[in-house]
Amino acid sequence: MKDPKRTLLGETQERWLADSWDLTRPWNLLAQQTLMARLSWEDPAAGGKYWTDGWDGYAPARNRLLGVVADKKVPGAVVLGGDVHSNYVADLKPDYDDPKSPVVASEFCGTSITSLSLQQARLDAALPFNPHILLGRSDQRGYMRFALADKQLQVQLRTLDDARDPASAISTTARFVVEAGRPGPQRV
Repeated sequence: MKDPKRTLLGETQERWLADSWDLTRPWNLLAQQTLMARLSWEDPAAGGKYWTDGWDGYAPARNRLLGVVADKKVPGAVVLGGDVHSNYVADLKPDYDDPKSPVVASEFCGTSITSLSLQQARLDAALPFNPHILLGRSDQRGYMRFALADKQLQVQLRTLDDARDPASAISTTARFVVEAGRPGPQRV
């Protein structure tokens, strides 16, 4: 997990991404396969407990990636993820172990439509150890809807009333915005 040689992207792709951020446009969207934000199931000050199949298994690589975003002042950095069967909305920081580490990007990691996840009570118990996670819901199925404009990204979390019912009603359970030039999602 802490080995700096481990990389989720591979050295070549990591270098390509570091060189490819567009500093002239208001938005830089990165679609990838999992949750990027740190998710500690226990107190990080006591060593934490992490899910190492995602970016937590490659923490130095995540720190390098987000460090480049910070160093280059990448505008409108937004990470879009999924495949974790839960909804997460998070502030992304170059170093989660440093309380002074700035928010440099926003993350929206969407759930599945029908596949179930872990108990919400387990996630609720972990959220106090993860103040950068603004929303964590494992008990809802659905999708996220995005509207991107020059000055603002609007996000709606759409969730089914009953994932087992093909005729289930769907509603918006949360809304967030990211303002151009201001990293971090804001709940509205």
